Amino acid sequence: MEGGTLRIGALTRHSEVEASPVVAQHAPLLTQAAPHIGHRAIRNLGTFGGALAYADPAAEWPACAVALDATLVIAGAKGERRVKAADFFQGLYTTAIQPGELLKACEIPVKAEGVRQDFSELSRRHGDYAVAGLAARARVSGRALGDIRLVFLSLGDRPVRAVKAEAALQGGAVDDARPAAADAALRAELDPFEDLTHSVAAKKQLAATLMRRAVARLIEETR
Repeated sequence: MEGGTLRIGALTRHSEVEASPVVAQHAPLLTQAAPHIGHRAIRNLGTFGGALAYADPAAEWPACAVALDATLVIAGAKGERRVKAADFFQGLYTTAIQPGELLKACEIPVKAEGVRQDFSELSRRHGDYAVAGLAARARVSGRALGDIRLVFLSLGDRPVRAVKAEAALQGGAVDDARPAAADAALRAELDPFEDLTHSVAAKKQLAATLMRRAVARLIEETR
């Protein structure tokens, strides 16, 4: 921790993130996402920074980094530079890292009061890559959501932020009409690729299901 920022070094193991009480307190989205990363042996060996730098669009950490408005610290011969997660991921396995540079750390704003976070994904079996996943966060006041971020994984060549669906969910209490409008907006703005087992229509349906479930969990009074 450095002031209001949670800093995770690039060589931190997935399992260390998963088990950290500091992460659980200040960035619970990461704690929720960690168990979905492969299996225990993978989480014991793989690194947080490695997953971010690899930039697999089906990976959990990149979507979480965008949802949490994280900043990536990149080091090179000329010193350090910082790039927002939204700008860091530039395409399939492509990042803002230039030749001669390395990812050094990830800096995440600590969770503010009233903010809730939720991660979920759907896969054919545990440990498989997600067919679709969602990293969500929002400022919650009663049944109203503000400053919401919906970032999907496995639905594009990088983490996909659903800005139109976010806009449909904000501005007042979440009732039946607001999720319906967000559903329509989401289906219109998503452009997922089909794979060997799921069509574009199927992936849009899964994304809409994940979003509705996430919104319901975010506004639960007991959370």
